[in-house]
Amino acid sequence: MIWTLLGIFAGGMALNLTPCVYPLIPITVSYFGGRSSGGKGALAAHGFCYITGLALTNSSLGVAAALTGGLMGALLQNPLVVAAVAAILLAFAAGSFGLWELRLPYWLTQAASKSYTGYFGSLFMGVTLGVVAAPCIGPFVLGLLTWVGSLGSPFSGFLIFFTLSLGLGLPLFFLAFFSGQLDKLPRSGEWMLWVRKLMGWVLVAMAAYFVRPIFSQTAGDMVLAAVALSAGLHLGWIDRTRAAFKAFEWLKTGAGIAGLVVATILVASLVMAGPGVAWQPYSNQLLTRAAGQQKPVIIDFSAAWCAPCRELDEVTFHHPEIVKRSKEDVVMIKIDLTRKGDPDYERLLRQFEVKGVPTVVFLDPSGRERRDLRLVDFLPPDQFLSRIIEISNTQIQSNQYDLLKGG
Repeated sequence: MIWTLLGIFAGGMALNLTPCVYPLIPITVSYFGGRSSGGKGALAAHGFCYITGLALTNSSLGVAAALTGGLMGALLQNPLVVAAVAAILLAFAAGSFGLWELRLPYWLTQAASKSYTGYFGSLFMGVTLGVVAAPCIGPFVLGLLTWVGSLGSPFSGFLIFFTLSLGLGLPLFFLAFFSGQLDKLPRSGEWMLWVRKLMGWVLVAMAAYFVRPIFSQTAGDMVLAAVALSAGLHLGWIDRTRAAFKAFEWLKTGAGIAGLVVATILVASLVMAGPGVAWQPYSNQLLTRAAGQQKPVIIDFSAAWCAPCRELDEVTFHHPEIVKRSKEDVVMIKIDLTRKGDPDYERLLRQFEVKGVPTVVFLDPSGRERRDLRLVDFLPPDQFLSRIIEISNTQIQSNQYDLLKGG
């Protein structure tokens, strides 16, 4: 989550460089400059109101999207819905590449552009920035809303869009606070179209992320690698955009190299990944056999559209020691909830009170659940291994108790 939030913060800062927002910087700075008569304290208060207004709008959108999480998760089980979401994101990406233009009604733009005095005026500016800059930041925000909706966590939705608001608002606030540095900013120009194309590739990557569950793990990772490679080549070298300041060439080269590095890492992870856990489908006979062998059972409730589930599969359940112990010490059962309707699975959901995915249930050799070991999120391999060791020790203690009882 930390890396995700840092990336979203950087994305918010990058949105300031789009053709819709960048020209607003002098206007915003001059607005705050006119309120500096009360000293730095008053200016800081106006800046706080501005960022609060921006965060209020965006965070409300994030929470609203997350509250539809159950609905979104259910819809994303349907390949047609996934394909439709990806198509919408690709359509917005095409707009970022200049193939079409998003325009808001004139009356809405005019209403959002009104200026008010006092601290309410600063708050109103923050609230309406998203409306004024919607042609550039709207597609990115809508793509982020779709992703937040699939997570289904209101807190995560609030945190993600609050971080986006900080990335979007803090640079404007600091420029206003140190308005003497404004003349050092590069002039508006063609280079902002390159930034817009960068956001377009972000939307293409989000589309690839959503269609990934439709394919196998290998094919899904290859699609993401192809997007990263294409973005790196296009942004770094194929695109001929130029700028008057030298740092832009370094920025282009850095973006190109980053795309190539990400593509290389994705391909290398596929090549170097060892065998994973050999899961077995659920059956009553399998549980009966495990009880007869005095073996603990691990049941993984998972779904292809669940991001933490995929992370568990790709990282934790590919760890060599976990794979080894899954063959020797425990019975591993996978409950795939990508498609609903299986009556046995529905019964298991009620039996184990599963509220969402991922949920990993640990049963001791007698078939009783160890609720203290239950897992409802991604867990690194070393911590998951400690849970396997603990449930295996339960088996040993049970055998020792049976031997003492028999003696």
